[in-house]
Amino acid sequence: MPSRPPNHEFQEWWNRQRERNLHSAFLLDQAEAHHGGGGVGVAGGGGETGGRSAPPSPPSTSSPAATAGSGKGRGRSARQLSWLCFLRAHQSASVLAGLPSRVLALVLAANHRISSSPSDRPSRMYRVIRGFLVLAVVLLALEVVAYFKGWHFSPPTHAEAVETLEFLYASWLHVRANYLAPPVQAVVNVCIVLFLVQSVDRLVLVLGCFWIKLRGLRPVAAVEYGGKADVEGGGVEEYPMVLLQIPMCNEKEVYQQSIAAVCLQDWPKERMLVQILDDSDDMDVRLLIKAEVHKWQQKGVPVLYRHRLIRTGYKAGNLKSAMSCDYVKDYEFVAIFDADFQPSSDFLKKTVPHFKGNDDLALVQARWSFVNKDENLLTRLQNINLSFHFEVEQQVNGMFVNFFGFNGTAGVWRIKALEDSGGWLERTTVEDMDIAVRAHLAGWKFIYLNDVKCLCELPESYAAYKKQQHRWHSGPMQLFRLCFVDIIRSKVSFGKKINLIFLFFLLRKLILPFYSFILFCVILPMTMFLPEAHLPAWVVCYVPGVMSVLNILPAPNSFPFIVPYLLFENTMSVTKFHAMISGLFKFGSSYEWIVTKKLGRSSEADLVSFVEKGSEPETDGGTLHRAASESDLDELNRLERNKRSGKRSNHLYRKELALSFLLLTASARSLLSAQGIHFYFLLFQGITFLVVGLDLIGEQVN
Repeated sequence: MPSRPPNHEFQEWWNRQRERNLHSAFLLDQAEAHHGGGGVGVAGGGGETGGRSAPPSPPSTSSPAATAGSGKGRGRSARQLSWLCFLRAHQSASVLAGLPSRVLALVLAANHRISSSPSDRPSRMYRVIRGFLVLAVVLLALEVVAYFKGWHFSPPTHAEAVETLEFLYASWLHVRANYLAPPVQAVVNVCIVLFLVQSVDRLVLVLGCFWIKLRGLRPVAAVEYGGKADVEGGGVEEYPMVLLQIPMCNEKEVYQQSIAAVCLQDWPKERMLVQILDDSDDMDVRLLIKAEVHKWQQKGVPVLYRHRLIRTGYKAGNLKSAMSCDYVKDYEFVAIFDADFQPSSDFLKKTVPHFKGNDDLALVQARWSFVNKDENLLTRLQNINLSFHFEVEQQVNGMFVNFFGFNGTAGVWRIKALEDSGGWLERTTVEDMDIAVRAHLAGWKFIYLNDVKCLCELPESYAAYKKQQHRWHSGPMQLFRLCFVDIIRSKVSFGKKINLIFLFFLLRKLILPFYSFILFCVILPMTMFLPEAHLPAWVVCYVPGVMSVLNILPAPNSFPFIVPYLLFENTMSVTKFHAMISGLFKFGSSYEWIVTKKLGRSSEADLVSFVEKGSEPETDGGTLHRAASESDLDELNRLERNKRSGKRSNHLYRKELALSFLLLTASARSLLSAQGIHFYFLLFQGITFLVVGLDLIGEQVN
């Protein structure tokens, strides 16, 4: 893997600190050299006094204490100590004098960074959080005054109030006890019920996964396709016609490895066709992809390059345009891979055989595996989430319910099922889930293969991850709003309707982000200022801890990150809740589609092995155009150098920072009430929001 770029900001800070320390040491040495000769000894037991100094003592290996006790050591003079104190005082005064200007510069820089950041524009949600923050600060100040005046321990009444502030505090106590606490407590109870229902659902999924592991349940293909010898022996007709599609858009970091991985499939070349569906608007990237396609065409691989003139509908429009080609009718199955996916050479041989004898089977979905799951803390936390999704949710639903949401990539579809379900539609940003729901309502079945893995890449920056999660959580709400009536009117069984509406959409796509944000980011800090509304400690800490342990079971190596995982998931609930509301009520940002930033984490050695493996004699005369592959490697190296040389920049995220200060304010209020578990949770959750809001998690990619 390419080495991580050096942290220039840290190196510059370290050099400044080192120069400052060297300068202080130099001044101290100069002072000692100037005043040491006429100094008055302070450590000599039998030394002389006055202007005469004690004779020099020979070197000794004894301790400083013993040297001082013997009277032969060299101690500091009073003037030297004065100079040392003066230097330290001068440094402290300089720091204090420059502190206001530094704080002002920091505030101005933060304000400029926020105002110039296009990724986090002011929103209604941010304004609401900011209003709550201002109110929380005012209430905290009032509670601090009440605490020092003793009102916190013996609450005053209106009749006992002597001063205006005491009367105001008594009024606040009356309002919060009689008017604010009851509705807040009702919301708390509702959130607790939703929290318990979601926890039971997660527990059932985990038990189902344990049952699958215990019984060794897994889909078994009816046939197996032979190796290259069988193909050369004339058994090509046994292989069905497969179309392989790679939709991409400006994927300059990953186009080469994905095209190579798909073109090297162990499948008869006359029974497959690779479509490179390029929606790039960057001419340089288009030329690179065209050159890569031409290289594989020269090696005898049936691969075509397609570029749309009218780029509408994002990925759904791209796939829909590709399926409209006349030659598609000659193919029975279509395998879809995103641009950062690298299927193994036997991917088709492990997935396509499951269609044999299952005429009602529409989709075979493979599992994702991540090349950069250990790159940084952000990718480790994503790996925990997605491991649970594939190992537990997808596997259990595929085995017992025969339905799950298509992941948009690393899957093989029966083309007849796509056509029967209405094909690709451009109405949502989750076209993969859309086609899966429509195929399920049409009576088609799905199979999930947990043991077939396809390499891909996780977003390494919080900005890319946040945009991805926004799309993944706004799209399902768009789809639920559009297909709710179709689910009710469909001819599937009542149980399947309940599974789709209640479990698939409401519980896992709507209720989960709703209660996570409302309970831990709104209700919990609110109850700190409304002690009459109580949130039990088992809801705050114990049950979420158990659920986090269950979530982390599919990735046991991630157990050291269980606490950061719990805190980070609560932090991400802000983005997920905002996305869910946007998709449900058709806000402007709900239909935003931004391609997830990728770095091309496959090593250059893997790419070279791809080229060497693909350069076996498949063309006439065994003559290969190595210059094309070498130029592509040079271009990849140039892009990598440019990526490393670019400076990294941090974004500042308004909502996360505002919630950080809100939670820290609530933690200070809980400290006055001596609520231990609530204080620690709010403190660490507020720090987590602060870290995320300052964009200090993950790799900041230019």
